[in-house]
Amino acid sequence: MDSTSGGRQVLRILGLGEDEEQVYRALLRVSAAGPAELARQVPLPADRVARALAGLRDCGLVAPAGAEPDPPLRPLPPDVALGDELLRQQQSLDSARRRVAQLTEEYRAGVRRHDADHLVEIVTGPDALRARLRRLQDDARVEVLWFCRANPLAMPGPENVEEFAALARGVSYRAIYERDLLAEPDALADVEKAVRSGEQARVTGLLPVRLAIADRATAVCPLVPERASGEASAAVIGRSQLLDALLALFDSHWTAATPLLPGAGPAADGGPDADERLLLSLFVAGVPDKSIASQLGVSRRTIQRRLADLMTLAGVDTRPGLAYQAARRGWL
Repeated sequence: MDSTSGGRQVLRILGLGEDEEQVYRALLRVSAAGPAELARQVPLPADRVARALAGLRDCGLVAPAGAEPDPPLRPLPPDVALGDELLRQQQSLDSARRRVAQLTEEYRAGVRRHDADHLVEIVTGPDALRARLRRLQDDARVEVLWFCRANPLAMPGPENVEEFAALARGVSYRAIYERDLLAEPDALADVEKAVRSGEQARVTGLLPVRLAIADRATAVCPLVPERASGEASAAVIGRSQLLDALLALFDSHWTAATPLLPGAGPAADGGPDADERLLLSLFVAGVPDKSIASQLGVSRRTIQRRLADLMTLAGVDTRPGLAYQAARRGWL
């Protein structure tokens, strides 16, 4: 992915299109300009330039460069606008969590009024839960979605051989991993193996539940441990509003999570090679230097040196600047 497409992705996070991208980049080149001058800088009609400037102004990416009538416009740094968008995404996640909680209460009320056998399947015990997760993947035909929290209850990553068989027959896998899970021994190697086999993996700080969904039709969601025996239990949920809420919750977290890339392959367009992109994705996901060093089998000093080299490559001297440039240039 080149830097142009990377910049387009950043602007699309703000809800802006290609016209806004072209006008913003033109304004970056000239520092300050009016609509007429910008219309000469980009291959767009004047009315589209004006609409693009209005969109950029609404998002806080341009501002007047003076107090005189019809002053030229100057570009503003995008980090503030991106920060506001991240806050809106967090609010969307919070809304999804509240919706899941509300629908869960409605579900429980319905179970009390009807025969539970017709509404949900309850699986009790780690062996039964492992068997149900294996069958879920064996039966999948299109897609499997995972919330992978730290300290798995029933099926650690190395035991999930069903995933590789499903990937081989064309089933798509999307998995979101908690940051703390990647700090567990050999966890990153297990995730890399899955990614090399075709899994799409992302990383986030904390997941609200453990979850597996097959073909957007069946979900397995572990419940609280049974108090008397301490055995794990899970609900197998079919098509319902509750399943719709769980899908919305997954999609919201997927949008906000950081891609985790495989550590192999050549460099592209003078950017970081794949090993460096793996390091970069862990760094952007917030994994501490010490944990990254442990997982990659190098010293913490080596990680700090490699991140410093990436900052030099990106032309910045701060870690936040490296994260921003990685997104702008399409390195992730």
